[in-house]
Amino acid sequence: MPKSKQTSAIVTSQQIAGRIFFLRSARVLLDSDLAKLYGVRTAALNQAVQRNKERFPEDFMFQVNDRDAESLRSQLVISKKGKGGRRYAPYAFTEQGVAMLSSVLRSARAVQVNIAIMRTFVRLREMLATNQKLRRKIEDMEKQYDTKFQIVFATIESMLEEEEGPKRGIGFHASVAKPKPRGT
Repeated sequence: MPKSKQTSAIVTSQQIAGRIFFLRSARVLLDSDLAKLYGVRTAALNQAVQRNKERFPEDFMFQVNDRDAESLRSQLVISKKGKGGRRYAPYAFTEQGVAMLSSVLRSARAVQVNIAIMRTFVRLREMLATNQKLRRKIEDMEKQYDTKFQIVFATIESMLEEEEGPKRGIGFHASVAKPKPRGT
């Protein structure tokens, strides 16, 4: 079986894309979501990262702070401190951090999941670029047609002004028609 089919059998792009969030101007995956995808406990994933801390600079991985958690809370269900759930704030991994995880987690599943994640990040970038191009085209069309429609609306307005002249009253006016006397 080809590797790409084997990868998609382990985890789908939809499963991955649904777990990618935008935080601190970067697309990230949370440690708990990565642990589920890799089939390991979150604590085990974080221990492996802590043993190799030098491989994960701030632009590869960071711990979620209160402001980040507030931003995520609108997208996820994250319990507040002291209300159950985790003892520590989750770690967020950027695309580069996820790529670095493949050197820390060495199982066959981890390699296949990393490949699927990298492909998903690439597809997301392509979709974003396509959407930006489409948005620019629509804006250009709006500008172009706004000018043309302004001319049309001005023409219609001037035609309406020309049609407005002295208005005749509606209905019967006694001063216009006087009845003739009968029998004369």
